[in-house]
Parts: sequence; structure tokens; C-alpha cells
Amino acid sequence: MSSPQLRRADRVMSGQRAWEMLERGFSGRLATTSEDGSPYCIPLLYILMDGEVYVHTGSARGHFRANVEREPRVCFELDEPDEVFDYGRFECDSGLAYRSVILFGKIRIIEDKAAKQRFCEALMTKYGKPDTGRPKGFFPRIDIITVYAISVERMTGKEMALPALSEQWPAKDRTKTPNARP
Repeated sequence: MSSPQLRRADRVMSGQRAWEMLERGFSGRLATTSEDGSPYCIPLLYILMDGEVYVHTGSARGHFRANVEREPRVCFELDEPDEVFDYGRFECDSGLAYRSVILFGKIRIIEDKAAKQRFCEALMTKYGKPDTGRPKGFFPRIDIITVYAISVERMTGKEMALPALSEQWPAKDRTKTPNARP
């Protein structure tokens, strides 16, 4: 898979930081391609397990499942917004501190019940309430969900740190608006 250059090389996140963000992120968006070539994107909770991204859906065969069965190449994205900050005199001279990761890979359906059990346990470890008094490790609907694993073939991360107050307007004027007058 070819790797296009990031336009903002000054915002490239290290590979290690991208993996760390992927591990701790809350939710992501998974994009597939429809039969007619149009994109289809859905938000999903996910876990990182054995170096792959795992997600799940209901077992009904809908648009997403049809796309996956026809074309295994997918794109997965997650982001974490931080704060909006001002860098210049005008409202449009604003920025957003953020972190984002985009990965490309191939998706496959996990049929093995033991792997599905491990996925469910990891999902509950990440998203469940640790102090619940309910039974753990029992997933009565395990046979009516579909679990998917995405191999990570290529991943990029970008980030824009929140500038120190001394680098924000009005302490420092970095107005970018053309022909701007105070």
C-alpha cells in the first residue's frame, strides 16, 4: 500500500505515540467501500488486541457486513480534540489542539468462539464498570454478534499541542488573515 506524505509534517506523531493513542482511545470510525464505490463510515467502540483492532456489530447482514465481505480493505480513524485557542486578532485566526490516528488495513470476521470470548472480556475490561456486582465473563449474546479484526498495514498520527499562553494571542500576534488591519 503506498504511503502518501502528510501535508503537515510538523504535526506528525511518532509511531509509538500513535500506538499508545490507539490503545487508550475511546471510539473510532471505521470506513468501508460500498459496491458502487461510495464510502460508508460507522462509529464503533473498539479494543486493541494482539496488535490488531477488534470491533463488533450485531450479526444481521446489513450494509457494513456486505461491504466487508466484498472488500476487506478498510480505514479506521480516531481523534481526541483538546482546546480551541486564538493565535491572531480575528475570530478566524483560531486553532484547535488535537491528536488523531488513521490506520489502513484489512478486516476479517472472527468465527472462533474462544477469540470472541477474549474480545468480549477485553471490551468489558475497557468499557465496563469495574465495581459492578454482576457476573463477569458470561456473554449470553456471543453467538448473535459478529466480531471483526483489522490488521494494521499502515498507520499515521498527527497532533497539535496546545500552545503555551505566551504563544497565544494577545501575548503573541500570529494573525494569518491576508491584508489584515488592526
